[in-house]
Amino acid sequence: MDAAGEQNEIVIAGGGICGLATALALHRKGISSVVLERSETLRTTGAAIGILPNGWLALDQLGVGSKLRETALLLHGIQDIWQDKGKQRETLFGSGEARCLKRSDLIKTLADALPVGTIRFGCQVVSVKLDPLTSYPILQLHDGSSVTAKVLIGCDGARSVVADFLELKPANFFTICAVRGFTHFQNGHSFTHELVRMRRGNILVGRVPINDETVFWFVALQLNFMDAKVWGDAELMRQTALESISGFPAELRELVKNSDLKTLSLTHLWYRAPWDVLLARFRKGTVTVAGDAMHVMGPFLGQGGSAALEDAVVLARCLAEKMSVVYPIKSGRRQMMVHQVGEAMDKYLKERRKRVVQLSTQSYLTGTLLETSSLLIKFACLVFMAIFFSNTSYHTRYDCGRL
Repeated sequence: MDAAGEQNEIVIAGGGICGLATALALHRKGISSVVLERSETLRTTGAAIGILPNGWLALDQLGVGSKLRETALLLHGIQDIWQDKGKQRETLFGSGEARCLKRSDLIKTLADALPVGTIRFGCQVVSVKLDPLTSYPILQLHDGSSVTAKVLIGCDGARSVVADFLELKPANFFTICAVRGFTHFQNGHSFTHELVRMRRGNILVGRVPINDETVFWFVALQLNFMDAKVWGDAELMRQTALESISGFPAELRELVKNSDLKTLSLTHLWYRAPWDVLLARFRKGTVTVAGDAMHVMGPFLGQGGSAALEDAVVLARCLAEKMSVVYPIKSGRRQMMVHQVGEAMDKYLKERRKRVVQLSTQSYLTGTLLETSSLLIKFACLVFMAIFFSNTSYHTRYDCGRL
């Protein structure tokens, strides 16, 4: 890429789950794109990701569902246990399908399904501006080069450069953060095929099998328990997690104790406030956002990955409907192209906004319940949950439609 700036039809900023899924969805519709990824290799931070029934519908539309089903066990449901209340609840997936995938399996499968050369590594976007003559977005890269795009889709996460260009309010994070990792069992494990989550006070710990030999676990705990050194030291991450779950069942403590240090990560739990998702202007010209850049919501519903896959399918479908009538731009045809793409993006945003506002609200209330110590706030959250989200698994039954 030279300093004068390379030109591309569609540029996707970010090569995570949403960016790769969006590129694949466009590819399935016969539309090429370029994915700019800041890392030098595919990113797999976070160890694993749950894909709920609605996410598998999207993966099937992308054409990779069958291959990914071979990598992970089918889960029967979710068991929630409140230790300090002596209460528990079991939610069955019924006819729906849920599995916990290794993030590396999902990312690699999406990447492998793309045409060679779609992903460009080591391309960190640092700013976006509009060309004063064409109104096309110009992406300035960290190495000093620039890329001009006719269409720009920001899939660059919670701290999105593209979201900044759209003047979206910055994402926030809960005072809770999460330690995540894998534990491997050479001779197999005996854990049930379900997600088990245990809560006590402001601590949430969970485990879910990936396959017959590997179990994914996580511990969500208050940020103020953390020493700054923990963030760069896997052993300290494990010890901090163990200390926080000292009163939990021995099988969970053993799971953390015997974990594979190479798989451990410690992350903030980011969210975009539901009211910001409701009111934000997610498009400017031919620029929009998807995935966490649009609606990062924390892991409390397990919908981050599935919602991003839905975004990819809907956005590609909407763009394909409009771009099928757009011809190579000649003199006098530039505004038609901008107008057509703008209409497609508006249709995408209209379809997605209601869905992601609901997910963001339910996730925000769940996270606030875990985070706050105020009885009044807890009561208010419980009332809202009872009124608007009495069916706790309803969000898994959504179908984003055909690609």
